[in-house]
Amino acid sequence: MKKLLLLLSLYISTTLIAQIQKVEPAFWWKGMKNPELQIMVYGKDISKYAVELSDQIPVKDLTKTENPNYVFITVNTNEINNSLFKINFKENNKTVYSYKYELKSRKPNSANRSSYSSKDVMYLIMPDRFANGNPSNDSQKNLTDKANRNEPTGRHGGDLRGIINNLDYLQNLGATALWLTPVNEDNEKRTSYHGYAQTDLYQIDGRYGTNEEYLELSRALQKRGMMLIQDYVTNHWGISHWLIQDLPTKDWIHQFPDGEGKYGFKRSNYRITSQFDTNVADIDKKEALNGWFDTTMPDLNQSNPLVLKYLTQNAIWWIEYAELGGLRVDTYPYNDKVAMAKWAKAITDEYPNFNIVGEAWMYNPAHISYWQKNSKIAEIDGYNSNLPAVMDFTLYTDLPSALKEEDGWDKGMIKIYNSFGNDFLYPDINNILVFFENHDTERFNEIFNGDSRYYKMALTLISTVRGIPQIYYGSEIGMRGDKNKGGDADIRRDFPGGWKGDSQNAFNPKTQTPEQQDFYNFTLKILNWRKGKEVIHSGKTKHYMPKEKVYVYFRYNEKEKVMVVINNNEKDQTLDLSRFAESLSGVSAGKDVISGKDFSVNAQNKLTVSGKSSLILELN
Repeated sequence: MKKLLLLLSLYISTTLIAQIQKVEPAFWWKGMKNPELQIMVYGKDISKYAVELSDQIPVKDLTKTENPNYVFITVNTNEINNSLFKINFKENNKTVYSYKYELKSRKPNSANRSSYSSKDVMYLIMPDRFANGNPSNDSQKNLTDKANRNEPTGRHGGDLRGIINNLDYLQNLGATALWLTPVNEDNEKRTSYHGYAQTDLYQIDGRYGTNEEYLELSRALQKRGMMLIQDYVTNHWGISHWLIQDLPTKDWIHQFPDGEGKYGFKRSNYRITSQFDTNVADIDKKEALNGWFDTTMPDLNQSNPLVLKYLTQNAIWWIEYAELGGLRVDTYPYNDKVAMAKWAKAITDEYPNFNIVGEAWMYNPAHISYWQKNSKIAEIDGYNSNLPAVMDFTLYTDLPSALKEEDGWDKGMIKIYNSFGNDFLYPDINNILVFFENHDTERFNEIFNGDSRYYKMALTLISTVRGIPQIYYGSEIGMRGDKNKGGDADIRRDFPGGWKGDSQNAFNPKTQTPEQQDFYNFTLKILNWRKGKEVIHSGKTKHYMPKEKVYVYFRYNEKEKVMVVINNNEKDQTLDLSRFAESLSGVSAGKDVISGKDFSVNAQNKLTVSGKSSLILELN
């Protein structure tokens, strides 16, 4: 009889334990500026129980939804004295299950953590394609998409350990901040390697490693004076996300009555100017913002307070846990903009020095600048995004065509000049990401058929103008890829040497090909020079209208002055320096950063610049 009672007790205990399937966030921290914490508990019919906290801790709010499998418990952490407390689930005044919740101690000065700025160079990595440091995790039993390096859109095995193993390479190159495309679990059936259809926001994908390895990477970077940037997605999740499979509320995601399938799918029309277009039709705006980015990416409803709280707490959880140095936010204008302003403010209130850059993929600088915090343009609309930084898609678009076209009134190098002529639109022009390619665009070296001269001119530009330069993995060794012919997978090729058995290792400068070394040595030189140059980080700019395909600009402050010349002509060009007299006052000489060559530079001299090349002259 005793044995039977014991078995019955174990059965009941096991049944009750199994009832709690998820608790998110799994833990939190004491001493946060915002003491409010909302704990989501998920389990079969969990809402039928009464909720009571141990130690007479008051429940500030208890939210139950139409789905009985969820409860949302809000507490004030300032009212909790112990590091552990119990969440008791009761029936008929009897506790049927208790969950121990932990409040950890914050790392000293955590709230004042430093973040990326114009002092940094951001290096973008797609982890699956960079380096495989642990082949044993390439495939996982609980994850559907298995490793197959022969499949362009499949999992190739790159992971966090591969990045950790190559930090010497990245540091020597001159990168100071690593932006990884999303590494949280993406358990979609296929094409999951890019990570933008996440299925668990609190768990690193097992094919990349563990949460602990993610923290290890962050701390290893900090020891080198570098930082980790997380790619955050607020607009959508993967359709296989466990929350999507059992929605807490019907309006957790956007669904269309006339849409397709179980979830009422309708694709976005992608017309995100509808966010501020005073002439927009309501139906077009609704389809732009509520439509799905893709069939496997349900569109999140940030205007639902539970969704917004979930996204806010999750971002803060990762910042605190992984000691992040910043965020990059995907598809920013596709979100509910009022909710996202609250999201960004909550994060920057908690971490005043923290930087967040939003992907506002728009081509008009007025449209892009709308999304930066304190934008005068957005002020007309009565809006402030609270988003510190944006991406310069205008320069990204204009730069390749400027280098390819013959000069004309609105063609060729004048496009770059005109692009910078719009700087007055941005409230914080130094906090803008400048780049000429990323994981979604054509490879720059493909556009110019591997001609390193164009890469050097482009890298010179983004490394010396206002803002934060971002380069894409492999560009520094001349990697190519044709998006038009090979799709996204072709612009996301494996880095040579990242896999055991690769025929060539480009991580080691000694085993790079001569062509790779040409790209690499130039990149290393310019990025490491840039590190200590305050005049580049925060100096003023004066530029001169291009002539004969030559663009000249100066960066200057009270202490230093740098002259940059980009000659896009096939032939050498001799410049009459009297044209730049206002910027050369008091200057007698200059030294080229790349070659180390000395030049006589003053308003009475001439300066000859080789064809298809650039000069960065530190002026005396």
